[in-house]
Amino acid sequence: MHDIRMIRENPAAFDAAMARRGLSSLSSEILAIDEARRARIAAAEAAQAERNKASKEVGAAKARGDEAEFERLRALVAEKKDEIARLEAEAKAEDARLTELLMGLPNIVHDDVPDGADESDNVEIRRFGSPRNFAFTPKEHYELAGVRNGMDFETAAKLSGARFVVLSGAVARLHRALAQFMIDTHVEEHGLTETWTPVLVREEMMYGTGQLPKFGEDSYRTTDGWWLVPTAEVTLTNIVNGETVPESYLPRRYVAHTQCFRSEAGSAGRDTAGMLRQHQFEKVEMVSVTHPDKSEEEHARMTRCAEAILEKLELPYRTVVLCTGDIGFGARRTHDIEVWLPGQNTYREISSISTCGDFQARRMNARFKPEGGGKPEFVHTLNGSGLAVGRALIAVLENGQQEDGSVRLPDVLHPYLGGKSILTAAGELA
Repeated sequence: MHDIRMIRENPAAFDAAMARRGLSSLSSEILAIDEARRARIAAAEAAQAERNKASKEVGAAKARGDEAEFERLRALVAEKKDEIARLEAEAKAEDARLTELLMGLPNIVHDDVPDGADESDNVEIRRFGSPRNFAFTPKEHYELAGVRNGMDFETAAKLSGARFVVLSGAVARLHRALAQFMIDTHVEEHGLTETWTPVLVREEMMYGTGQLPKFGEDSYRTTDGWWLVPTAEVTLTNIVNGETVPESYLPRRYVAHTQCFRSEAGSAGRDTAGMLRQHQFEKVEMVSVTHPDKSEEEHARMTRCAEAILEKLELPYRTVVLCTGDIGFGARRTHDIEVWLPGQNTYREISSISTCGDFQARRMNARFKPEGGGKPEFVHTLNGSGLAVGRALIAVLENGQQEDGSVRLPDVLHPYLGGKSILTAAGELA
């Protein structure tokens, strides 16, 4: 959420920042609501002062036998009580209007984020590896002989509908191995704290990280008000919701492997084949809570954590900076890491690493107390996939595929597969 004081002090800069997001000038509307709210608060305070003064004078009028003055003052006290209640209710209503408006506005992007309309305007900043030259036409993951028996979309459709999958046998084990490898690497080599969190959260947690109110249709809500998390970003970031932590607490670096749920309401007709876009999937998610002075450094560090996973898996990738037309709602800057999928002959996103500044912290009221004293300050938050497990499975299968439908598996996964190195064309590990 945005700092109303910043908008008051520099409305033109705020409008310019929102214009980069494709939004028209909003400061006039915001400041009009803010002024109405503040005017009612000031009027309520003035009325309270009058009521307090009249209350003190009531007793004196009674003591001196001035019944007319006593009745006038008593009526004034009652009148001011009603006036204060009305003004406070009006101020509360204006405050709710202001909060609703600010909650629906995206974060201000960094100055170095490229301007652009959509993903075609994203800017590549580095690349790892080269796409393999196949002596045959590579297939998509779900077409491989070794995969067909272990990746069942028909049974999943019977159980749950479209965009679900049932994994079994060697494919299910490979999927599990990928998640374990990612978690182990982040904990043992990258210094993240392994965390296990719920996948059902209260509505205010979804507001805290920015999924609500704007993107409610993209998530699932239970009949009793819980929300299924679209990513563990929601739970990990909200660990500091409402907290004021000591500066020494920072940074906090979490990693969690969870089920994730997305309705994909805005993606009808996109990526309907295979496992690329599912309603239920698994991710290994990274979240950092940092001192404001360290968030830029942390963004680079987190990006390298995700890139390192792909490098260990021997998967070609490229890293891009998202432009203003493609960046997410809560991000100030986002690095997308796109893995090469030979079956599609293109790079596809497998991780988004975002720095949010104090945007989420303001929504959560998450602060730290400086060691040298002074007022508490908002923390900075960052999040990113490390990685999307299903998409990593797709990439491993497609990049390691052999002409006979078997798959050569990355060396780093062998210990997680009992020393096995091949997914055979019959769908077994060998």
